[in-house]
Amino acid sequence: MPQPMACPVLPTTGALRPIAIDDVRLTGGFWGKRQERNADRTIGHCLTWMRRAGWLANFTAAVDGTLPAARRGREFSDADVYKVAEAMAWEVGRSGNERLDKEVLDFGELLAAAQHPDGYLNTKFEAARYSDLEWGHELYCYGHLMQAGVARLRTAGEDDLTAVTIRAADHVCAEFGPDGRERVCGHPEIEMALVELHRATGERRYLEQAKLFIDRRGTRTLADIEFGRQYFQDDVPVKQADVLHGHVVRALYLACGAVDVAVETGDDELLGAVVRQWEQTLASRTYITGGMGSRHQDEAFGEAFELAPDRAYAETCAAIASVMLSWRLLLATGEARFADLIERTLFNAVAVSPDEQGTSFFYRNTLHQRRLPDLPVTDAESPRAAAGMRAPWYEVSCCPTNIARTLASLGGYVATTDVEGVQLHQFMAAQIQTDVADLHVQTDYPHDGKVTVHVLRTVSREWTLSVRIPSWAANATIRTGDSQQTVRPGYAKVRRKWQAGDQIVLDLPMTARWTWPDPRIDAVRGCVAAERGPLVYCLESVDQSNADLATLAVLTTQPPEPSGGLTLTAPARWSRLPDRSWPYGNAITPQELSSTAVFVPYHLWGNRGPSTMRVFVPEHPPQ
Repeated sequence: MPQPMACPVLPTTGALRPIAIDDVRLTGGFWGKRQERNADRTIGHCLTWMRRAGWLANFTAAVDGTLPAARRGREFSDADVYKVAEAMAWEVGRSGNERLDKEVLDFGELLAAAQHPDGYLNTKFEAARYSDLEWGHELYCYGHLMQAGVARLRTAGEDDLTAVTIRAADHVCAEFGPDGRERVCGHPEIEMALVELHRATGERRYLEQAKLFIDRRGTRTLADIEFGRQYFQDDVPVKQADVLHGHVVRALYLACGAVDVAVETGDDELLGAVVRQWEQTLASRTYITGGMGSRHQDEAFGEAFELAPDRAYAETCAAIASVMLSWRLLLATGEARFADLIERTLFNAVAVSPDEQGTSFFYRNTLHQRRLPDLPVTDAESPRAAAGMRAPWYEVSCCPTNIARTLASLGGYVATTDVEGVQLHQFMAAQIQTDVADLHVQTDYPHDGKVTVHVLRTVSREWTLSVRIPSWAANATIRTGDSQQTVRPGYAKVRRKWQAGDQIVLDLPMTARWTWPDPRIDAVRGCVAAERGPLVYCLESVDQSNADLATLAVLTTQPPEPSGGLTLTAPARWSRLPDRSWPYGNAITPQELSSTAVFVPYHLWGNRGPSTMRVFVPEHPPQ
């Protein structure tokens, strides 16, 4: 097998080359603290609940022969166990955690005992294989097994987990290859996993199987349902779609696999189709937080500009899948716009999910909580994905496990290299090692807009350090030695023969700003949102002293100002409206109070007990 490199996505070609997670060490700050919390609390929390809910014991039952009677959890619970295994594998590769390494070894041994001789492995359908490809999630579960196996292979080498993964992949190729079942899974995921396993092992058959799944998608091999075949992304071939549609997580996972196949096979038409879909989805089906998905019943995107804040579903898994897709497109093209969306999504739609302890999570992420929510269930799996408060665990706990694996591998999304030098895409305090240089990134971003990159070691030739300038950052400056220049959004490139001790200082303007929505988003027409740097802000009822958020009438358009920490304040008017028997007719003048509206970062809301919240606020009409 090729020498493994420890990163989640490792294309063999593309504009940019990723850096291994053990070569990018986060050193505190916003994301470093969250990564350590993930290692110390979240991964262990997920393991505890896997055992408590019986999902891990399903594999023991498979060995003991007590399935299906002993099985617990939903039909896809195997996948969530695999995601925790992936998180542990990345964390072992990042920090050398011996306790988690032992967990992975034990789990691999259990899987090896549970796996059938032909490679089949599933605790739900072993007596009725592939009998429900629409809803059964068997191939989806294999995909997460393969991603766990790739993480283990790249961080620790071959063992039981990687052997189980390869046997399962060989089984899939035998069952669903050119001479096998001409079907696809109702939940895409295996496509990108197969490509990554090909990259990790060099086995071409896995790439060919992934391509076959992509080519079959949209040929209507799955049954029609009440939501339509678009729910499964089986209504139109990938190359013919103009926008991401249907079930959000499924669509984004499929797009990830399509990019991977396109890059490895040189299919520019397929890559161009996904870029086109990404552009249209960003332009008309993405919330200001980077979240995606406005429909609850089928967890779908909805139509263009169907972005009502109080109906936002914006599943945490969808935000993570969006990051995964944008990262692949960034590696393929080198274009800053993909890194911009990663930043927005990470700081808002992803960071909002876990609480400050890393042990309770939002499944869906509304932008407007109208009523005080009930307290969540804490001693059992919560049945309410649309709960108004974070819960420790859900009957469907794809989101906590997805958070765990993403934070464990987050260092792999910070920087890249190419033939010209090093590119810094995300601003995180970090030590970065590359072939051309070792760098130390010092920053308190997003609290502060100053980012200093120190050169600790360098080759003796010229190379280029490229630093992303976010799309919102007008009039940013870069200082190198005694030279300072204003830089525009995109990549600021500094090429020189560097020496150890050199540094550049990026200053990003962190003035708070109002953001107006596209008027075609009729649910928030006449409203504004507050932003500062990459952070979206919200009003939370616990901060408002004069009125409930439901009675907030208008804001003045005077820009909000920092008022200590990350809090913003802005003048506001609060209304007391009279009761009336019919809510339409001639305009009435409400009684009003002038006050100050206190905004907090969206990712922090809901940490102080039950509250109401809103991101978009009515704007005072221009005078």
